[in-house]
Amino acid sequence: MSTTHVPENTRSAPEILGVEFGRTVEGFPVARLGDLLLAMLPRGSGGWYLASAWRLIRQLCELKREEFYGHDGDLADEAAFRARVLETAEHRRELAALQRLQTRMVCSTPWGASQLASIYAEGIVAHMTVGHGGFRLSAERNAKVIPTLRIDSGWYEEDDAWAIVALTFPDLFTGYERKLADRTIRDKWPDEWEAIHGRTLEPGESTGKDRRAFERRHADAWIVASAITSSHHAGMVEVVAVLGARQGKQVEQRRFLVPTAEYQARGPFGFVIDEGRHVPYDGPSSFIGWQPRKAS
Repeated sequence: MSTTHVPENTRSAPEILGVEFGRTVEGFPVARLGDLLLAMLPRGSGGWYLASAWRLIRQLCELKREEFYGHDGDLADEAAFRARVLETAEHRRELAALQRLQTRMVCSTPWGASQLASIYAEGIVAHMTVGHGGFRLSAERNAKVIPTLRIDSGWYEEDDAWAIVALTFPDLFTGYERKLADRTIRDKWPDEWEAIHGRTLEPGESTGKDRRAFERRHADAWIVASAITSSHHAGMVEVVAVLGARQGKQVEQRRFLVPTAEYQARGPFGFVIDEGRHVPYDGPSSFIGWQPRKAS
């Protein structure tokens, strides 16, 4: 039997990337990317999230919700799910083309002995340890990092600083990784991002810059540092607040009672006490072993 060749430029993105879309037994959207399976599943509190599974060889329509695990981020709708699937497929395709070499090296890192090393290029090696990891740049490679982001030791940990390596050597990373790196630089080092790109980050574009603005606006306000549902006052949250979100053992603390619904609607950088409505509270505490702290 003959088959007709379909030119790649007339094929759909899923076909090009080798993605199969379908639905589970329960009707949830699902996709297969080689050995990886992704599903759009409902959260108990409403909305959707991305879940994954590995090496399920049955047809997509035979798969069940219970076979998927993990929580890889929230999803707005099925269009967002399909976009995430195609982004993941493109990332995997680019990753295979980069041909990073995984090996073992006898190497001491700031986070312990190296358990596995991934060689991205000469002088650029990512190390994994038991609990953490990061990149080690040679002196020559490290000299290429812009001075305002350069770490003199050449070690760039995996939580945030890895993005500096991706920014400096973009050809060694996938498009998805570069996007994550850009987001990380914007959030963690907004001033440096603005200098690099020659423009000002607007509100909502950088959590780091937005947090600084929040803290400046409320430098003299009481910001909640910890909270617990009150066992003494129904419908209230007992909170411990400090001035301007300051930290340290000598920082003065005050307790307040806040309506539960109001506290649950707090913003991303903390809850600001309104001293006109939230009266200081010195009654029985729901915090175990509560001891007030006064400023020295």
